[in-house]
Amino acid sequence: MSDNTVRQLQADLPDLEAYWMPFTGNRFFKEHPRLISRAQGVNCWTHDGKQLLDAASGLWCCNAGHCHPKIVEAIKQQAETLDYAMAFQLGHPTVFELANKLTSLAPEGMDYAFFVNSGSEAVDTALKMALAYHRINGQGERTRFIGREKGYHGVGFGGISVGGMSPNRKMFGAMLPGVDHLPHTHHIEHNAFTRGQPQWGAHLADELENIVALHDPSTIAAVIIEPIAGSAGVLIPPKGYLERVREICDKHGILLIFDEVICGFGRTGDNFGATRFGVTPDLMTTAKGLTSGTVPMGAVLAKGQIYDTFMTGPEGAIEFFHGYTYSGHPLAAAAGVATLQVYEDEGLFERVRSLEDYFADAVHSMKGEPNVIDTRNFGFLGAVEFEPIEGQPTARAMKIFRDCFDDGVIVRTTGDTLAFSPPLIFDKEHIDRTFETVRKAALNS
Repeated sequence: MSDNTVRQLQADLPDLEAYWMPFTGNRFFKEHPRLISRAQGVNCWTHDGKQLLDAASGLWCCNAGHCHPKIVEAIKQQAETLDYAMAFQLGHPTVFELANKLTSLAPEGMDYAFFVNSGSEAVDTALKMALAYHRINGQGERTRFIGREKGYHGVGFGGISVGGMSPNRKMFGAMLPGVDHLPHTHHIEHNAFTRGQPQWGAHLADELENIVALHDPSTIAAVIIEPIAGSAGVLIPPKGYLERVREICDKHGILLIFDEVICGFGRTGDNFGATRFGVTPDLMTTAKGLTSGTVPMGAVLAKGQIYDTFMTGPEGAIEFFHGYTYSGHPLAAAAGVATLQVYEDEGLFERVRSLEDYFADAVHSMKGEPNVIDTRNFGFLGAVEFEPIEGQPTARAMKIFRDCFDDGVIVRTTGDTLAFSPPLIFDKEHIDRTFETVRKAALNS
């Protein structure tokens, strides 16, 4: 590329300085910008017209692909009809329609949906629901939460407190008090290159009994975990692990919260991780695929028992002092209704089941490539983990990410792991191209 061409492309860019970008090396980015200007289906295009295959579904969220025409049309029609309705003491028809469609997909007994604007807000909402539930039941001493090492639950103070990713915590001082963490389940020495759920590791759930004994079960409000830990690098639960956590929570009267922000809406080849693994939590957080990434939205799904506990006091009184200006926003609700209908009409969850073995073969074909120390998969989630460069953690995966981008494929990095969460409309050709590109980049890493 000539110097004149570079200068012309830079002249076509907006001034990049004012925007403080999230989870980004701002200084490097603004010297080497990678801007996405449009998208359609499985592809994105940069500001200078370069086509990219999106193997990350945006950020784990564009499950139906980008700019699906039925979802776009629903948002457009809603914007022309009702732009906003007060979220407190008033409502609008579309959000009730969405609540009914969403709860019909949920595990049996999870009959209520509380809408928020993101996964982070969903997590903090679920934590508050758990605290308030126990207080209403006369167990106000249940104030502790148990998260898990390597867990990611958004970036609110509640979420980073129960989360277990140290870079998200260490800059911000004291977290919420009274939080403990289960050990993570990521042990390459036992489970490297496992297809699907590892055989080893269910016993790690028994550490919950030790934590309960340490703190006394009467002080613990809830355990929160991801069925599959996404942001830590696609960590698949060992066989029997989730079942054992559920059993221990039931034994001690502790609520179980599943963070399904990544796992939900077909990512595992089912409605949710809970439905695929056959373990039902008491509360469940969702976002991302709820609107296929088109309009920010999240939700907390709750069992009827929890909702009914709140429905006390004088009729007309507010039962739960919580909510957001944009809870159930009309545009987000319209996007959600259309998205769930697209999933059903196009059989996208079933599509994942039909392709998950092919996808698994592609992920595990990376075994034996330079510096690859593990490969993992489940549904349309996959990971390739690399040996870090000595003294330069994350550098190897970041170089591969940039090389893949330059070669026309978007992947996701977390630590020295590449994570894959392709749109549910990916086909075999897209899968092949993704891993051919990653393989080429890995050879130069």
